[in-house]
Amino acid sequence: MARVTAGVFTSHVPAIGAAIDQGRTTQPYWAPLFEGYEPSRQWARENPADVILLVYNDHATVFTLDVVPTFAIGTAARFEPADEGWGARPVPVVHGHPELASHIVQSVIGEDFDLTVVNRMAVDHGLTVPLSLMFGQPDAWPCPVIPVAVNVLQYPVPSGRRCLALGQAIGRAIASFPADLRVQVWGTGGMSHQLQGPRAGLINREFDQAFLDRITVDPAAAAAIDHVEYVREAGSEAIELIMWLIARGAMPARPSGQSPRCVHRFYHVPASNTAVGHLILMP
Repeated sequence: MARVTAGVFTSHVPAIGAAIDQGRTTQPYWAPLFEGYEPSRQWARENPADVILLVYNDHATVFTLDVVPTFAIGTAARFEPADEGWGARPVPVVHGHPELASHIVQSVIGEDFDLTVVNRMAVDHGLTVPLSLMFGQPDAWPCPVIPVAVNVLQYPVPSGRRCLALGQAIGRAIASFPADLRVQVWGTGGMSHQLQGPRAGLINREFDQAFLDRITVDPAAAAAIDHVEYVREAGSEAIELIMWLIARGAMPARPSGQSPRCVHRFYHVPASNTAVGHLILMP
């Protein structure tokens, strides 16, 4: 059977993608950030996945205010990098895994979660920047990727509890897939940041570090954070952190409620005007 072998959690700041694409990763401003991901790139080489299920949010690239699915899953065989207004990133096409994606759809909808099934979509920086951080600039991504898009742009957005429960349902779906696949589930977005208004540039290190602690050892406590607390303490765009809960929920429970093994933890400010957080957890 398929199995979840790791949870990977990372911010997906678009300026990080621009720094990679423009060869600025060794500049003094950017070098500390990319050095923090070097252990992760080494880990990725030593712990390859057969499939990555990557949870992210579309930034009004595919889903405009005309259509706003709360949860959507890409079931296509390929996903082109999106043009977000300044040309598509020069990164490889993302190849999907229609068989596993369709199985997840069948299983999760069977558990009464309503997923929007998307058979054709482009993928923006929310998905491609995490791949670049973990894999660099390859000619092709090392494995298929299943995109799971979450609405965090237009209220109402899902609660943390709903995201954690969806992740648990996805974990059960993966575990019931009749093929020997190593599946990594990635949660992306955040951490504290606000892009507009009088509080633009807000970063709350204390909140971010507490969230990294909670999602590792007590995901239910992380899921209990409500929308108002995210906005008040960490800025309007910090709501993206609910997507980490889907990935955390998909990880298999350990005996006696033990926490997963933290392989790597990294925190850096700022990247553009965003706090960058990163975790790799293994069951």
